[in-house]
Amino acid sequence: MGNMRIGSFQVLGTLGQGAHSTILHIRRSADGKQYALKIVPVRGQDDLKYVEQAEHEFRVSQRLHHPNLIKVHALEKRFRWLFWGLTEVRLLIEFVRGKTLDQVPLLPVVVQVQIFTRVADGLAHMHRRGVFHADLKPANILFGPNGQVKIIDYGLAWIEGQHKARIQGTPEYMAPEQLKHRLVNEKTDMFNFGATMYRLLTVRHIPPLIGPSGLALDARNWENALKRVEQLNPDVPKALGDLVHRCLAYHPHKRPETMSEVHQALQELEQKLVQSDADRLDVYEV
Repeated sequence: MGNMRIGSFQVLGTLGQGAHSTILHIRRSADGKQYALKIVPVRGQDDLKYVEQAEHEFRVSQRLHHPNLIKVHALEKRFRWLFWGLTEVRLLIEFVRGKTLDQVPLLPVVVQVQIFTRVADGLAHMHRRGVFHADLKPANILFGPNGQVKIIDYGLAWIEGQHKARIQGTPEYMAPEQLKHRLVNEKTDMFNFGATMYRLLTVRHIPPLIGPSGLALDARNWENALKRVEQLNPDVPKALGDLVHRCLAYHPHKRPETMSEVHQALQELEQKLVQSDADRLDVYEV
């Protein structure tokens, strides 16, 4: 595949394959740098919604500039010579040589706390820029060499004040108000983050918000079914468990006020837990 080319890009491999896109690992001839290239083919009118999603992802990325948020450098559209029909959309994305957190084994708690601190910092930046991720989960967090942590995939992100016809997400991580009222905001991102931390610390999902009858569980029944993080992983300090469960409060007003508050709490916890150079994220290898 190393000899294959797409325009001015040398294809080095395939990073991912979805139902409506392919992500290639490429080298750009113009600067010799490596990137990820997301290709969205357009075969007919039904595919235009994926074009709109790619355009939305690019618009969102242009609002953001943070070391823990993946950069989308450019969007390009390709057309047929005849009739000028759109054939595909390409997104040129920052390349990180790493794995998403759903692909790595259970990490030591001290390493996870450092990852969580950086994710919370990235989310706080998004919120300050009027953007809500809406689909935070382990599969959307990249962990790479030298302690690199990147939130990826802005396809479902919500820009504050803009109308969005559909609210989507991943049910195992969605907040009650996302499922019931189709609402996305800073507090729903906070719940998604809490569900992500819970999954990574315990290797379990939070209990389903929808019961066997198909109806949403009320706060008391759901919170009774939610086991404490420390009960499932005794290595988790109580302060971290408390923070995870505050983010997972069924009612939004019981969650922390802002993601910046969550980030500060994680920073303080990180300072207590990182006792030596061996604990540092930038020396840890998956």
